[in-house]
Amino acid sequence: MSNDTILFLHLAGAFLFVGGSTAAAVLRWAAMRRERPSEIALLLRAVRPAVPVVGAGLVLAVAAGFWLADRIGFALGATWLSGTFALLGWVAVVGAVAGRQDRHTRELAERLAADGDTPSAELGRRLRDPLNLALNGSLLAAIVAIVALMVWKPGL
Repeated sequence: MSNDTILFLHLAGAFLFVGGSTAAAVLRWAAMRRERPSEIALLLRAVRPAVPVVGAGLVLAVAAGFWLADRIGFALGATWLSGTFALLGWVAVVGAVAGRQDRHTRELAERLAADGDTPSAELGRRLRDPLNLALNGSLLAAIVAIVALMVWKPGL
């Protein structure tokens, strides 16, 4: 397989990873702007199909990235790659934690929607939980940093 084909696979994975992450963030942000639990539940349910897209994109980007780095001769210990690996670890761990919190919020919204669909202060607090917002914000910042490292390869 040519280096161009491997690069294409790496970029396709990166686009899936970034695109799925962006879709999930936009849907979550849209849910925060709603009051009715049924609308919030609908938007948070729409995040669920993005999760496998993010995961598949991450796996494809990393696998093709390792393959390409080996073929081109990039040292895996290069500073920009080490930073990328650390950020990917952060994304995996924090994404799991924030995702679990978001799942619980979605489940609450679904219960409230089934029980009369009236706005709830508890649901609003969960959607705007400062810790969860910070975790989700850090995920977006990490994704932007990963893309920046991949594009500019500082120290190369």
